[in-house]
Amino acid sequence: MLTLFKHTVARSRGAILGWGLSLGLLSLWLVSFYDTLAAQREMLETAFAAWPKEIWAFFGGTADFFSPEAFINMELYSYMPLVLGIFAVLAGSSLLAGDEEKGFMDLLLGHPIGRTGVFFGRFFGFVVILLGILTLMWLGTMIGMQWSTYMDLGWGQMWLPNLSLLAQLLLFGGLALFLSMVLPSQRLAASVAGGLVAASFLINGMAELIPDVAKIAKYLPMKYYQGGLAAKGMNWEWFAWLMGAAAVFVLLAWWRFVKRDIRVGGEGGWKMPALRFWRRRPASAE
Repeated sequence: MLTLFKHTVARSRGAILGWGLSLGLLSLWLVSFYDTLAAQREMLETAFAAWPKEIWAFFGGTADFFSPEAFINMELYSYMPLVLGIFAVLAGSSLLAGDEEKGFMDLLLGHPIGRTGVFFGRFFGFVVILLGILTLMWLGTMIGMQWSTYMDLGWGQMWLPNLSLLAQLLLFGGLALFLSMVLPSQRLAASVAGGLVAASFLINGMAELIPDVAKIAKYLPMKYYQGGLAAKGMNWEWFAWLMGAAAVFVLLAWWRFVKRDIRVGGEGGWKMPALRFWRRRPASAE
């Protein structure tokens, strides 16, 4: 398992550096604007008052936009579940199904290693990949804050939004991993999970505007995402529920991986008895 864990992380070094450094530079750049914003607060408050409230609500804005937590939430963390959620879905869906479709999995299992070791070696590598990306983004934010006069959030305090984001990413990634075990292909699993990520993001934004949509949003994970506002105070109950839901999807994926046949070279099927019966039913004689 340890060897597979190291291999999973090593083969994703480019993704960690590419995503992490890009988001780190983005966060550093965004933080650099906060001093200008804070210095011109009175003038900007008058200008922002003319903006439609719907815009602020959709992107998680608050009345106290000029606080460091609200600023970093709206400018960076409000859309990270969608941006990094797509990465988590693609990585999660290909974690095992990708190896199967390339024909690597049957060769890998020919070595003296159990399926459980393969599964958790890959999964824990996935967790470290997400942590690596979030750590680089966090470092970019903190480096930018060293040059800021008004933004004085602590290093530990600023890590809390990343924990909130990590719970979302593990949930979406775990869902994609599970779907890759029950759907015929990695591509289909990624498409379904990615659609759910986008739908959850849009519905949660619209929930602030349409009361009927809010009734649906309370059942979606994005409702319990704090983003940058977690720096004010982490809701550990929300975090625990999201991590618990992620663990359920991961365990279901593990159970399915252990029980089912390994696909070879991308072969797949719905594994539904009714469909198998329909395919095998002989044609009636004319």
